[in-house]
Amino acid sequence: MENLKMPDKLKVILKTFTDDLLEIYQGELVSVVLYGSAASGEFVDKHSNLNLLIVLKNTGFNDLKKSAKILRRFKMLNVLFLTESYILSSLDIFPIEFLDMQENNFVLYGKDILKDIHIDTRNLRFQCEQELKQKLLKLQHAYIRAGSNNRILNTLLFSFFTSILHILRNVLRLKGIAPAYLKHEIIKELALQFNIESLLWEKILAARNKQIKLSAHESEELFIDFIKEVEIIISAVDRM
Repeated sequence: MENLKMPDKLKVILKTFTDDLLEIYQGELVSVVLYGSAASGEFVDKHSNLNLLIVLKNTGFNDLKKSAKILRRFKMLNVLFLTESYILSSLDIFPIEFLDMQENNFVLYGKDILKDIHIDTRNLRFQCEQELKQKLLKLQHAYIRAGSNNRILNTLLFSFFTSILHILRNVLRLKGIAPAYLKHEIIKELALQFNIESLLWEKILAARNKQIKLSAHESEELFIDFIKEVEIIISAVDRM
């Protein structure tokens, strides 16, 4: 755990939580895996999440109920309880999620459950296209409902931008590219692979990070142009 790049106080929290789980479940606990930015070295205190995959032999109601007390004590942790069989049977349905876990994880206890899983890229392409098309419809409806309200437009734009960029990170895998984790690096690679305006994406990212302030006109213009950019990528993914 000393290799994790995060404040020592958070390492203590993870160690204490893992020890408490082991005390509760003992031989029923298969593994405890930290995943996401906290495992990749990109953790930012007070901004990043502490995501944990807890693998149990059984995840029935009574099994999950055992951890209720400690989960109330560790509210800062985002915990996902699964069994090994559930993971193996769900790789075709959630390829994005499991690829992300596999790429950025740190085993805190037990079996390295993600090491040898194999995900078919055909399932990945299907999920990427499906989720992008869903996001596009929601973007269009959100724009209509928001009208010209600058505050609402910005909130929606930044939220959709983050979630769509996460999907597009996995679209790059379909191109045979090992995607970067930092958002500006993902944008740079997307610009090389697809016909998108990288300056537009960088401007949205800068506004999201509060590095620049957008006027009401700029917010609306960016929102409309971002929808067009997403349409371009969806067409490219559809042809893959």
